[in-house]
Amino acid sequence: MAYFTLNKASLVHNYQFLKDLFDSHQVEWAPVLKMLCGNELFLEFVLSLGDEQVCDARLTNLKTIRKIKPEVGTIYIKPPSKHIIKDIVTFADVSFNTEFTTIKWLSEEAKRQNKVHRVVIMIELGDLREGIMGDHLMDFYKAIFELPNIQVAGIGTNLNCLSGVMPSKDKLIQLCLYEQLIEAKFDQKIDGVSGGSSVMVPLLLKGIVPKGINHFRVGETLFFGSDLFENTTIEGMKDDVFTLHCEIIEITEKPSVPYGELEKNPSGDMFEVDESKWTEIQKRAILDVGLLDVSKIDFLRCLDESVNFVGASSDMLVLDISQTEIDYKIGDIISFRTDYMGALRIMNSEYIEKRLI
Repeated sequence: MAYFTLNKASLVHNYQFLKDLFDSHQVEWAPVLKMLCGNELFLEFVLSLGDEQVCDARLTNLKTIRKIKPEVGTIYIKPPSKHIIKDIVTFADVSFNTEFTTIKWLSEEAKRQNKVHRVVIMIELGDLREGIMGDHLMDFYKAIFELPNIQVAGIGTNLNCLSGVMPSKDKLIQLCLYEQLIEAKFDQKIDGVSGGSSVMVPLLLKGIVPKGINHFRVGETLFFGSDLFENTTIEGMKDDVFTLHCEIIEITEKPSVPYGELEKNPSGDMFEVDESKWTEIQKRAILDVGLLDVSKIDFLRCLDESVNFVGASSDMLVLDISQTEIDYKIGDIISFRTDYMGALRIMNSEYIEKRLI
């Protein structure tokens, strides 16, 4: 049986590393918990680490978070759809927005619930996902400030989320200037300037984040220690918070090249035959996990580096264990590190058990 573990000591280490970093720069931060997919076991542990606000992009996850820790501040980090407006006002203290119509719906619902709902207005800085274009910003804000039961909590942006556009000092200064223009034109204080996600952490470590950026939203770097500029682990952080453990269900010596008439497999791939390997024999292990659980084998890195991937079907993963010095047996466990997208898929799989270690 495959299972996925969260190493408590490593996560505590990363959490404290980030907390110390943000405290030293006098900026606020909010852990992004969407990759936990509402798993109560993991959420309970993460929520025990501190009292900061937390972010998620799924309403059901926010409901679970509120059930576990009612007093925690919650941020819904994408523009809400119409059919969940009522629940957004109920379960999210803050939501990210880009459309006046949506904020008007939030205003009406907040009035019905006798609440003030806080909004962060997202501004487009080049990655071309969600965000208001800068030349529309002033007219947009004028309309928002006139809505009842709505408080503008801040402005924000997302970079490196769709097109791969990386943050830079110039882009962040531009975001800070938008905040200053809004405050000057409307005589309204904008408390938060949320500069971005995990991709921003290396810039803060290098001391090149403008002082006007006072809020961070961090998920991937919290859980993986990732430096998204260098595609490495940040010095002093841990990359072993999550591990996937899979059981061997078959070990057999087989030809390395398939035989018979070939067509595309169920994934749409066509095997390319290397005629030089016609006589080659591999020792293969099949594991009890597949594409239904991990999406792509590219998301996985085997801790036994002498093991090679052969391929995967919907519910089985095939490895070449010919070169390993480990004498694997049926029922043994082979373990893998995974990147953010791989962990996200695994957390969303109901077929893989989740364990704290």
